[in-house]
Amino acid sequence: MRPKKWVFIFVVLQLCCLSCGFCGKILVWPTEYSHWINMKTILDELAQKGHEVTVLTSSASVLIDPAKSSAFNFEVFPVPFTNEDVVAYFDKWISEYVYHMPKLSPWEYAKKMQAVFFEFSNFTKQICESVVLNKKLIKTLKEAKYEVVFSDALSPGGELLAELLEIPIIYTLRFTAGNTYEKYCAGLPSPPSYVPVVLTELTDKMTFVERVKNMAFTLYFDFWFQSFDVKDWNQFYTDVLGRPTTLCETMGKAEMWLIRTYWDFEFPRPYLPNFEFVGGLHCKPAKPLPEEMEKFVQSSGDHGIVVFSLGSMVKNLTDEKSNVIAAALAQIPQKVLWRYKGKKPATLGPNTKTYDWIPQNDLLGHPKTKAFITHGGTNGIYEAIYHGIPMVGVPMFADQPDNIAHMKAKGAAVEVNFNKMTTADLLNALKTVINDPSYKENAMRLSRIHHDQPVKPLDRAVFWIEFVMRHKGAKHLRPAAHDLTWYQYHSLDVIGFLLACVATVVFIVAKSCLFCCRKFGKTGKKQKRA
Repeated sequence: MRPKKWVFIFVVLQLCCLSCGFCGKILVWPTEYSHWINMKTILDELAQKGHEVTVLTSSASVLIDPAKSSAFNFEVFPVPFTNEDVVAYFDKWISEYVYHMPKLSPWEYAKKMQAVFFEFSNFTKQICESVVLNKKLIKTLKEAKYEVVFSDALSPGGELLAELLEIPIIYTLRFTAGNTYEKYCAGLPSPPSYVPVVLTELTDKMTFVERVKNMAFTLYFDFWFQSFDVKDWNQFYTDVLGRPTTLCETMGKAEMWLIRTYWDFEFPRPYLPNFEFVGGLHCKPAKPLPEEMEKFVQSSGDHGIVVFSLGSMVKNLTDEKSNVIAAALAQIPQKVLWRYKGKKPATLGPNTKTYDWIPQNDLLGHPKTKAFITHGGTNGIYEAIYHGIPMVGVPMFADQPDNIAHMKAKGAAVEVNFNKMTTADLLNALKTVINDPSYKENAMRLSRIHHDQPVKPLDRAVFWIEFVMRHKGAKHLRPAAHDLTWYQYHSLDVIGFLLACVATVVFIVAKSCLFCCRKFGKTGKKQKRA
């Protein structure tokens, strides 16, 4: 009788779920590396709540493994490259970004960055074409009757798929270069007077010179976005849909944008009702450490430990750089747990242990942790905020310098330049964040802000996905800016009309005055003659 009882309970729960409209079918358009890790947290929660989650993944995916046991369904499509090609592409890009691009002049740097974006765009477009031009796959997806597409906006394609399937789309996003998609496609207001352009490492409190820099970057990204291969994307979307359209117009139809930051990290700025800030949704309380690791942590005594990770994408440091770092770590009284792959540094001290992988969240949540040396990835930053740990930032590429700049402005981090770093630089930075109590106090303040929310970030993200599914969209949150032309959005037509009115009034008044003066002048002359 017991098995029948459980079957009955399961059926009842499923019926309740369906009757309440909470269970649905979700199609996922993912991106690789940390983007997938963050997205997967949301998908795990959706699957646990009974939703049917299908991940649309290429045959060359790096982290997404359809062969592994999972609560998700996988729809695998072929692409004209392998996952080894993908890894090689990102490894090459990171190596150039970290070691070579900082040595370039500003003009060469800008040209190189543009080339990198063009290459990434071409790579992404091949993936998009492999899906939308695959008639058999599109037919299968249409027959599955999905209710929403959940997509990472960094890689275009999800919005085109949603158009073909005629269902709503929701984005997850940290940022795009210069906030281009958010600003131009979603209509997010970005006044350059106090909203710093992403990648500038500026804060919301800018001096005159910094505001000039911010305006220059704003204009640069305006030009960059127009010169980016948007024309190719626009033509591609037009051809696929069979009607004139653009990439931006299609992206602008997104129902919700789930931004992977929050006001503990962001500077105050205007945003729209279909933007929800859900930073730190992957964070959770620390779990016990593996026995061997716990013994090493406990051996630190009152000095505590330092956690060190440069993320999963930086695999190997040069011997020179690893020795500079190890020499600094050897001079602090704390024990250090360093996520590091490569040749053992000659200067490695007895207080430092290297690991291929570390349970970063669990270490940051350990009561003995004093500081976190980080490359500045958003996920790691938020784990440090969640647990109230001050940071030494060693940013390398993408959003990392900007992330560390935010933490510096909040008083919770010290930055060290990766390319110019000496042993003394890293040592002094560590001593500062460990011995100066203000850094710990500021980190704890951010932690309190993060925890003091009426609804947890993960619950908010899941709510809005379910909301869009229940109501088949969220058009009531979509700003009317999407229906305006660029000159209407900036009220240039209204300003022109008002200027014309003023000019007309001035002209009439001037003509009237001239007429009166002439008439008065003639009357005066006649009176003199008399």
